[in-house]
Amino acid sequence: MKKAFFIVILSLALFFSSELTFAMIATTDETVHCPISFHIEIQDWEAVNKIIPKYSLFTVIDVESGKSFNVQRRAGSRHADVQPLTREDTRIMKEIYGGEWSWRRRAVLILAQDNLIPASMHGMPHGAGSLPNGFPGHFCIHFMGSSTHKTGKSDLSHHLMVLKAAGKFDEYTNNLSPSQMLNVILFTIKNGDKGLIKKIAISDQKNFKEELKKIEKIDAIQWTSPQTREVETNSIASEIPVELNLFIENKGRVRTNITFTLVRTSPLSPWKVNIDPLLSRIN
Repeated sequence: MKKAFFIVILSLALFFSSELTFAMIATTDETVHCPISFHIEIQDWEAVNKIIPKYSLFTVIDVESGKSFNVQRRAGSRHADVQPLTREDTRIMKEIYGGEWSWRRRAVLILAQDNLIPASMHGMPHGAGSLPNGFPGHFCIHFMGSSTHKTGKSDLSHHLMVLKAAGKFDEYTNNLSPSQMLNVILFTIKNGDKGLIKKIAISDQKNFKEELKKIEKIDAIQWTSPQTREVETNSIASEIPVELNLFIENKGRVRTNITFTLVRTSPLSPWKVNIDPLLSRIN
């Protein structure tokens, strides 16, 4: 009961701070002394692997919605393969994904023991599952330093969501090159994360907020770009051509070439990506 209460308080507080410590919480009928330090701290996979060993139970908190559900780790050597604990947990997880299972990554916080750890999950049941939870398989949770089972390499899409959960996304993107920034924004578009897109995108459209809703029509996106020379240190503009393979809702596969323009206000400022060409292609 107390754990559920802490999660409710934490979910509300996530909107105001990424570094939280509760020593004492007052309620209407009693004062609850909380032994948990709600300090959000990035921990690498080697440490997390010991905190949530196989068959351990922990809570997943979705950063954007504040909703939470309980899971059990069942397997995974390079990241955690987990399953919702009950049918109710499955229902909440599916609700977080808008009622449809998806490979899109979401920023989450893991509440395990006396730890609140930034992480990233996808929402697609796959592989084996053995709990009576109505979830046909398991899903994956990645942490800092996690990698995929097939490639053994870090998944940038998951990495960006870990940074978002930790409140470190801006710090990470501030020093990226134009090509790196373009790669980041394409991954955020792939994840459908309009909040992160608005941080690193620019547009000439007066109703950019409405135009940005178009990315919801992108079911999948793949891209390749030719080798490009990095811009000079003092440059404040860069153009990068990209071959895009889009899967658009009610339209199917669309192949197109787009040259993205990136700009910055000074040589010390972070790059921003003009995504108007992509938004116009979606039409």
